[in-house]
Amino acid sequence: MAGAIICNLNSRLNAAMVSVLLEHSQAKILFVDYQLLEIARSALDLLCKRTSSKLPILVLIADSEHDSEFDSNVDTTSVSYEYEMLVANGETEFEIVRPKSELDPISVNYTSGTTSRPKGVVFSHRGAYLNSLATVLLFQMDQFPVYLWTVPMFHGNGWCLTWGVAAQFGTNICIRKVRPKDIFDKVTNHKVTHLGGAPTVLNMIVNYASINRKPIDHKVIAVAGGAPPPPQILAKMEELGFTVSQLYGHTETYGPGTSCVWKPEWDLLAPQERSRMKSRQGIPNVCLDEIDIKDPETMESVLNDGKTIGEVMFRGNTVMSGYLRDLKATKEVFKDGWFHSGDLGVKHQDGYIEIKDRLKDIIISGGENISSVEVETVLYSHPAVLEAAVVARPDNYWGQTPCAFVKLKEGYDDIDAQEMINFCRDHMSHYMAPKTIIFQDIPKTSTGKIQKYVLREKANTLGSIS
Repeated sequence: MAGAIICNLNSRLNAAMVSVLLEHSQAKILFVDYQLLEIARSALDLLCKRTSSKLPILVLIADSEHDSEFDSNVDTTSVSYEYEMLVANGETEFEIVRPKSELDPISVNYTSGTTSRPKGVVFSHRGAYLNSLATVLLFQMDQFPVYLWTVPMFHGNGWCLTWGVAAQFGTNICIRKVRPKDIFDKVTNHKVTHLGGAPTVLNMIVNYASINRKPIDHKVIAVAGGAPPPPQILAKMEELGFTVSQLYGHTETYGPGTSCVWKPEWDLLAPQERSRMKSRQGIPNVCLDEIDIKDPETMESVLNDGKTIGEVMFRGNTVMSGYLRDLKATKEVFKDGWFHSGDLGVKHQDGYIEIKDRLKDIIISGGENISSVEVETVLYSHPAVLEAAVVARPDNYWGQTPCAFVKLKEGYDDIDAQEMINFCRDHMSHYMAPKTIIFQDIPKTSTGKIQKYVLREKANTLGSIS
C-alpha cells in the first residue's frame, strides 16, 4: 500500500550473499528478525565497503514471546527503527499508492540457487493476483484453512500463498526450523489442514513417523513440489493419513504451475500404480495460459506417447516478467516466446506431463540417456536408503556413468556400495544402474532441494572409473 516492492531474502544465506542481493535489488528498507540481526549488520558492513550508495534503513522485528531474550542479547545500536514503533508512528490518513499498471512489479524473488548464483525474478501485480487464486484452488482450500509453513515465505514469494491464505480467512502456522517432530506437534495441536514441502520434507515426515508415529485424526492435505517425489514416499504419506497432491513449477512461474489432478478411475488401481500416477506433474492450473513439452531446437511439441522426451515450457500471465537487471538471461530463457524451464519430461496420452530430469542432470552413457530421477526412484525402494541423489561421473570409455550419493537410515551401517549396486542392477536395466555409490549426507538448499551442482563437482573430481 506504500508503493514498495517486496523482496523476500533467504533467511539461511550468509552475510556475503545477503550483501550481494541487497546491492542487486537496490533495497531501501531492510526488515530483519532479531535472531538474524548479526547477519544483517555484517551484510550492511560489507555493502558499505563496496558502494557509496545510501544503505537500506534497518528495521528490527522483535519476537513478543522472547522479549526478555531479545532485551538481554540483542545489540540495537545500529537499528534505525523497531517495527512496532515504526508502525505505531505511522499516518492513519494516507492515500494508497496504487500501481499505474497491473503489469507493474509487486515483488522480486531470488531463485534458490540449486544450479547457479540466484537470479532476481520479477512478479507483476496481475500474475500475483492470479496465482494467489490458483493456489487456493490447487490446495483445495475451503474458508478458514490452517496452513503450516514448511515451505518458507522467501521461496518463490511463498508461492503467493501468503495472499491466498488471507483470501480464505486462514491461519498461518510458522516454524523457525523444519523438523518432523515440530511438524507433527503443530499438525496435531493446531489442527493444521494444509502444508507443502519438497520431497525431502515428506521423507523426513515418513521416517520420523516410522519410529515415533503419531495418529492424525483429521484431514491434512500435503502438497509436494520442488522435485518429483519417489512413489514410495507418496504411498507412505497416505498411510500416515495425509492426502498428498503433486504440484510443479518454478520461482519463474510464481510457484506451482501444474497439478496432478486425480482421476476417479485411478482409485481402482493397485497402490503402487496409484502412487506412480500421483507422482506425475499433471496439467496446468486454471490461471496458467499454457504448458507444453517441446523439442527446444525445432520448438515442435513432442508426441503424447509417454516416451518422447522434450523440454517443459510455459507461457502466460503467471510467468515472470523477467530477471531483474539481467536482460541477457531474460532473452535466453524466453527464446521463441516460451519460458524454457530446463526440465526434461514426457507427455502422456491424456495430456498429463511427467518430469524425467533436469536438462543438466541427464546422464549420457554410451550414447544412451539415463534419467537420474528413475535411478533415484529405484534407490529409494531399498529399505536402507533415507535419501539419494544421482549425477553423472565422467568416464573415458562410456562418456558418463551414474554416480549415486546415498544417506542410509539408522541401523543400516553394514550396507556396502556393491550391495547397493547389485540391488539397482536387479531392479533396472544394467546400463542404468550406478557404477559408483558414495555414502554421505546430501547437500540441500534451505527449502530442501538437493544441490546437485555440488554433487556434480564432487563426481567430476573423482575422474573416470574405467
